Amino acid sequence: MSEASAQGSLVTPAWLDAHKNDPKVRLIEIAGMGQDQMQAYQAGHVPGAVCWQWKEMLWDTHQRDFPAPADFARRLGAAGIGNDTTVVFYGEGVQFGVYAWWTFRYCGHAKVSVLDGARYRWADESRPLVTMLPPPAAPVQYRPVPRNEGMRIWRDEVVAALGKPGKVILDGRSPEEYSGARVGGPEGPDVGAVRYGRIPGAQHLYFSELLNANKGFKPAHELTALFEARGATPDKDVIAYCRMSHRATVLYFALTQLLGYRKVRIYDGSWTEWGNLVGVPVER
Repeated sequence: MSEASAQGSLVTPAWLDAHKNDPKVRLIEIAGMGQDQMQAYQAGHVPGAVCWQWKEMLWDTHQRDFPAPADFARRLGAAGIGNDTTVVFYGEGVQFGVYAWWTFRYCGHAKVSVLDGARYRWADESRPLVTMLPPPAAPVQYRPVPRNEGMRIWRDEVVAALGKPGKVILDGRSPEEYSGARVGGPEGPDVGAVRYGRIPGAQHLYFSELLNANKGFKPAHELTALFEARGATPDKDVIAYCRMSHRATVLYFALTQLLGYRKVRIYDGSWTEWGNLVGVPVER
Protein backbone atom coordinates (compact mmCIF):
# COMPACT_ATOMS: atom_id res chain seq x y z
CA MET A 1 0.00 0.00 0.00
CA SER A 2 1.36 3.46 -0.84
CA GLU A 3 1.76 6.07 1.87
CA ALA A 4 -1.04 8.10 0.28
CA SER A 5 -3.42 5.14 0.51
CA ALA A 6 -2.27 4.43 4.05
CA GLN A 7 -2.92 8.04 5.02
CA GLY A 8 -6.30 8.07 3.36
CA SER A 9 -8.10 9.58 0.41
CA LEU A 10 -7.37 13.19 1.40
CA VAL A 11 -3.76 14.38 1.22
CA THR A 12 -2.39 17.71 2.42
CA PRO A 13 -0.14 20.09 0.49
CA ALA A 14 2.66 19.16 2.91
CA TRP A 15 2.24 15.46 2.11
CA LEU A 16 2.24 16.14 -1.62
CA ASP A 17 5.33 18.34 -1.38
CA ALA A 18 7.14 15.58 0.52
CA HIS A 19 6.28 13.07 -2.25
CA LYS A 20 6.86 15.30 -5.26
CA ASN A 21 9.69 13.09 -6.51
CA ASP A 22 7.99 9.76 -5.82
CA PRO A 23 7.73 7.90 -9.16
CA LYS A 24 4.71 5.97 -7.85
CA VAL A 25 2.67 9.17 -7.30
CA ARG A 26 1.01 11.04 -10.20
CA LEU A 27 -0.56 14.47 -9.78
CA ILE A 28 -3.38 15.49 -12.12
CA GLU A 29 -5.34 18.74 -12.37
CA ILE A 30 -8.83 18.35 -13.81
CA ALA A 31 -10.03 21.21 -16.01
CA GLY A 32 -13.75 21.55 -15.37
CA MET A 33 -16.52 23.54 -16.98
CA GLY A 34 -15.36 26.92 -18.24
CA GLN A 35 -11.80 25.62 -18.52
CA ASP A 36 -11.88 24.53 -22.15
CA GLN A 37 -8.49 26.14 -22.79
CA MET A 38 -7.09 24.98 -19.44
CA GLN A 39 -6.79 28.63 -18.48
CA ALA A 40 -6.22 28.11 -14.77
CA TYR A 41 -3.65 25.39 -15.38
CA GLN A 42 -1.73 27.53 -17.85
CA ALA A 43 -1.78 30.53 -15.51
CA GLY A 44 -0.23 28.51 -12.70
CA HIS A 45 -0.52 24.93 -11.44
CA VAL A 46 0.86 22.83 -8.63
CA PRO A 47 4.38 21.71 -9.62
CA GLY A 48 4.41 18.33 -11.34
CA ALA A 49 0.73 18.33 -12.27
CA VAL A 50 -0.48 17.37 -15.71
CA CYS A 51 -3.90 18.58 -16.86
CA TRP A 52 -6.84 16.55 -18.10
CA GLN A 53 -10.11 17.78 -19.56
CA TRP A 54 -12.78 16.23 -17.34
CA LYS A 55 -15.14 14.87 -19.97
CA GLU A 56 -12.41 13.73 -22.35
CA MET A 57 -10.71 11.58 -19.73
CA LEU A 58 -13.53 10.57 -17.38
CA TRP A 59 -16.44 9.79 -19.72
CA ASP A 60 -17.12 7.31 -22.48
CA THR A 61 -16.41 8.81 -25.89
CA HIS A 62 -19.97 8.44 -27.21
CA GLN A 63 -22.55 7.88 -24.49
CA ARG A 64 -23.13 9.54 -21.16
CA ASP A 65 -21.38 6.93 -19.08
CA PHE A 66 -17.98 6.15 -17.69
CA PRO A 67 -15.34 4.27 -19.68
CA ALA A 68 -15.72 0.49 -19.78
CA PRO A 69 -12.98 -1.45 -17.97
CA ALA A 70 -10.94 -2.15 -21.14
CA ASP A 71 -11.15 1.49 -22.25
CA PHE A 72 -10.31 2.73 -18.75
CA ALA A 73 -7.24 0.46 -18.75
CA ARG A 74 -6.12 1.75 -22.15
CA ARG A 75 -6.46 5.37 -21.09
CA LEU A 76 -4.56 4.94 -17.86
CA GLY A 77 -1.82 2.85 -19.43
CA ALA A 78 -1.34 5.44 -22.18
CA ALA A 79 -1.04 8.12 -19.48
CA GLY A 80 1.69 6.18 -17.69
CA ILE A 81 -0.55 5.08 -14.84
CA GLY A 82 -0.30 1.48 -13.66
CA ASN A 83 -2.49 -0.48 -11.28
CA ASP A 84 -0.05 0.30 -8.45
CA THR A 85 0.26 4.03 -9.19
CA THR A 86 -1.15 6.42 -6.59
CA VAL A 87 -3.05 9.16 -8.41
CA VAL A 88 -3.68 12.49 -6.65
CA PHE A 89 -6.33 14.76 -8.14
CA TYR A 90 -7.27 18.38 -7.72
CA GLY A 91 -9.67 20.36 -9.85
CA GLU A 92 -10.65 23.74 -11.23
CA GLY A 93 -13.30 24.10 -9.83
CA VAL A 94 -12.49 22.00 -6.83
CA GLN A 95 -15.46 19.66 -7.33
CA PHE A 96 -13.96 18.30 -10.55
CA GLY A 97 -10.97 16.89 -8.70
CA VAL A 98 -13.30 15.07 -6.32
CA TYR A 99 -15.39 13.89 -9.26
CA ALA A 100 -12.24 12.41 -10.82
CA TRP A 101 -11.48 10.66 -7.52
CA TRP A 102 -15.02 9.21 -7.46
CA THR A 103 -14.80 8.13 -11.11
CA PHE A 104 -11.48 6.36 -10.55
CA ARG A 105 -12.84 4.58 -7.47
CA TYR A 106 -15.98 3.61 -9.37
CA CYS A 107 -13.88 2.33 -12.28
CA GLY A 108 -11.86 0.20 -9.87
CA HIS A 109 -8.62 2.12 -9.26
CA ALA A 110 -8.09 1.99 -5.49
CA LYS A 111 -4.93 4.08 -5.11
CA VAL A 112 -6.41 7.52 -5.63
CA SER A 113 -6.54 10.60 -3.41
CA VAL A 114 -7.70 14.23 -3.43
CA LEU A 115 -5.42 17.19 -2.71
CA ASP A 116 -7.21 19.04 0.07
CA GLY A 117 -8.11 22.56 -1.03
CA ALA A 118 -6.76 22.10 -4.58
CA ARG A 119 -4.59 25.01 -5.73
CA TYR A 120 -6.33 27.34 -3.25
CA ARG A 121 -5.03 25.79 -0.04
CA TRP A 122 -1.70 25.18 -1.78
CA ALA A 123 -1.34 28.90 -2.58
CA ASP A 124 -2.79 29.90 0.81
CA GLU A 125 0.17 28.12 2.40
CA SER A 126 2.53 30.23 0.26
CA ARG A 127 3.54 27.30 -1.93
CA PRO A 128 4.56 28.05 -5.53
CA LEU A 129 2.46 27.67 -8.64
CA VAL A 130 4.33 27.12 -11.89
CA THR A 131 3.67 27.32 -15.63
CA MET A 132 6.29 24.76 -16.66
CA LEU A 133 4.83 21.57 -18.15
CA PRO A 134 6.09 18.27 -16.74
CA PRO A 135 7.58 15.75 -19.17
CA PRO A 136 5.11 13.19 -20.53
CA ALA A 137 5.06 9.84 -18.75
CA ALA A 138 6.05 6.71 -20.59
CA PRO A 139 3.12 4.37 -21.38
CA VAL A 140 2.69 1.30 -19.19
CA GLN A 141 0.42 -1.74 -19.08
CA TYR A 142 -2.74 -1.41 -17.01
CA ARG A 143 -4.69 -4.52 -16.08
CA PRO A 144 -8.48 -4.04 -16.51
CA VAL A 145 -10.36 -4.11 -13.22
CA PRO A 146 -14.10 -4.43 -12.40
CA ARG A 147 -16.23 -1.43 -11.52
CA ASN A 148 -17.50 -0.77 -8.00
CA GLU A 149 -21.20 -0.71 -8.91
CA GLY A 150 -22.30 -0.16 -5.31
CA MET A 151 -21.11 3.47 -5.52
CA ARG A 152 -23.80 4.40 -8.05
CA ILE A 153 -27.59 4.47 -8.18
CA TRP A 154 -29.80 4.59 -11.28
CA ARG A 155 -32.92 6.67 -11.86
CA ASP A 156 -35.44 3.84 -11.40
CA GLU A 157 -33.90 3.06 -8.02
CA VAL A 158 -34.19 6.73 -7.06
CA VAL A 159 -37.87 6.71 -8.06
CA ALA A 160 -38.38 3.61 -5.90
CA ALA A 161 -36.65 5.32 -2.95
CA LEU A 162 -38.97 8.36 -2.88
CA GLY A 163 -40.71 8.71 0.47
CA LYS A 164 -39.27 5.49 1.86
CA PRO A 165 -38.16 5.38 5.49
CA GLY A 166 -34.42 5.04 5.97
CA LYS A 167 -33.66 6.87 2.70
CA VAL A 168 -32.18 10.38 2.55
CA ILE A 169 -31.71 12.27 -0.71
CA LEU A 170 -29.19 15.13 -0.62
CA ASP A 171 -29.17 17.89 -3.24
CA GLY A 172 -25.72 19.51 -3.56
CA ARG A 173 -26.77 22.29 -5.96
CA SER A 174 -26.96 26.02 -5.30
CA PRO A 175 -29.97 27.49 -3.46
CA GLU A 176 -31.28 28.90 -6.74
CA GLU A 177 -31.23 25.50 -8.42
CA TYR A 178 -32.76 23.75 -5.43
CA SER A 179 -35.62 26.26 -5.20
CA GLY A 180 -36.41 25.97 -8.90
CA ALA A 181 -35.28 29.46 -9.88
CA ARG A 182 -32.56 28.02 -12.15
CA VAL A 183 -31.49 24.76 -13.74
CA GLY A 184 -27.97 25.95 -14.60
CA GLY A 185 -25.24 26.36 -12.04
CA PRO A 186 -24.26 29.73 -10.58
CA GLU A 187 -22.72 32.20 -13.03
CA GLY A 188 -23.31 29.87 -15.99
CA PRO A 189 -26.03 29.71 -18.63
CA ASP A 190 -29.45 28.70 -17.32
CA VAL A 191 -29.65 25.49 -19.32
CA GLY A 192 -29.53 21.76 -18.67
CA ALA A 193 -33.11 20.59 -18.14
CA VAL A 194 -36.62 21.39 -19.32
CA ARG A 195 -38.07 21.33 -15.79
CA TYR A 196 -37.02 23.41 -12.80
CA GLY A 197 -37.10 22.13 -9.25
CA ARG A 198 -35.79 19.23 -7.22
CA ILE A 199 -36.36 15.55 -6.55
CA PRO A 200 -39.28 15.31 -4.09
CA GLY A 201 -38.13 15.15 -0.49
CA ALA A 202 -34.53 16.03 -1.27
CA GLN A 203 -32.69 17.87 1.50
CA HIS A 204 -30.54 20.81 0.44
CA LEU A 205 -26.82 20.91 1.27
CA TYR A 206 -24.85 23.12 -1.09
CA PHE A 207 -21.48 21.45 -1.60
CA SER A 208 -19.51 24.62 -0.79
CA GLU A 209 -20.86 24.54 2.78
CA LEU A 210 -18.51 21.61 3.38
CA LEU A 211 -15.43 23.68 2.52
CA ASN A 212 -13.37 26.32 4.28
CA ALA A 213 -12.36 29.62 2.68
CA ASN A 214 -9.22 27.95 1.26
CA LYS A 215 -11.43 25.22 -0.31
CA GLY A 216 -10.15 22.58 2.11
CA PHE A 217 -12.68 20.39 3.90
CA LYS A 218 -14.08 21.55 7.22
CA PRO A 219 -13.32 19.55 10.39
CA ALA A 220 -15.23 16.30 10.92
CA HIS A 221 -17.41 17.65 13.74
CA GLU A 222 -18.62 20.51 11.53
CA LEU A 223 -19.31 18.13 8.63
CA THR A 224 -21.23 15.81 10.94
CA ALA A 225 -23.44 18.66 12.12
CA LEU A 226 -24.21 19.71 8.54
CA PHE A 227 -25.23 16.21 7.45
CA GLU A 228 -27.15 15.30 10.57
CA ALA A 229 -29.15 18.54 10.29
CA ARG A 230 -30.46 17.12 7.00
CA GLY A 231 -31.28 13.76 8.54
CA ALA A 232 -28.27 12.05 6.94
CA THR A 233 -27.04 9.79 9.73
CA PRO A 234 -24.82 6.70 9.33
CA ASP A 235 -27.74 4.29 9.62
CA LYS A 236 -29.53 5.80 6.59
CA ASP A 237 -29.18 5.00 2.90
CA VAL A 238 -27.94 8.29 1.45
CA ILE A 239 -28.34 9.32 -2.19
CA ALA A 240 -26.47 12.40 -3.41
CA TYR A 241 -27.12 14.31 -6.62
CA CYS A 242 -26.68 17.78 -8.13
CA ARG A 243 -26.85 18.90 -11.77
CA MET A 244 -24.36 16.47 -13.34
CA SER A 245 -23.00 14.85 -10.14
CA HIS A 246 -19.71 16.79 -9.83
CA ARG A 247 -20.82 18.67 -6.72
CA ALA A 248 -22.58 15.59 -5.37
CA THR A 249 -19.26 13.74 -5.24
CA VAL A 250 -18.01 16.32 -2.72
CA LEU A 251 -20.84 15.23 -0.40
CA TYR A 252 -20.03 11.58 -1.12
CA PHE A 253 -16.34 12.10 -0.34
CA ALA A 254 -17.03 13.86 2.96
CA LEU A 255 -19.53 11.23 4.04
CA THR A 256 -17.55 8.12 3.10
CA GLN A 257 -13.91 9.19 3.44
CA LEU A 258 -14.01 11.73 6.25
CA LEU A 259 -16.98 10.54 8.35
CA GLY A 260 -16.97 6.81 7.65
CA TYR A 261 -20.51 6.45 6.25
CA ARG A 262 -20.92 3.14 4.44
CA LYS A 263 -24.32 3.46 2.72
CA VAL A 264 -23.89 6.33 0.24
CA ARG A 265 -24.48 6.33 -3.51
CA ILE A 266 -24.26 8.90 -6.28
CA TYR A 267 -27.14 9.47 -8.69
CA ASP A 268 -24.91 10.65 -11.52
CA GLY A 269 -27.80 11.26 -13.89
CA SER A 270 -28.71 14.04 -11.45
CA TRP A 271 -30.90 16.96 -12.52
CA THR A 272 -29.87 16.91 -16.19
CA GLU A 273 -31.54 13.49 -16.35
CA TRP A 274 -34.36 13.90 -13.81
CA GLY A 275 -35.39 17.33 -15.10
CA ASN A 276 -35.76 15.92 -18.61
CA LEU A 277 -37.59 12.68 -17.78
CA VAL A 278 -41.24 12.18 -18.69
CA GLY A 279 -43.55 11.30 -15.85
CA VAL A 280 -41.30 11.63 -12.80
CA PRO A 281 -42.41 13.90 -9.95
CA VAL A 282 -40.80 17.31 -9.44
CA GLU A 283 -40.96 19.42 -6.30
CA ARG A 284 -40.62 23.20 -6.06
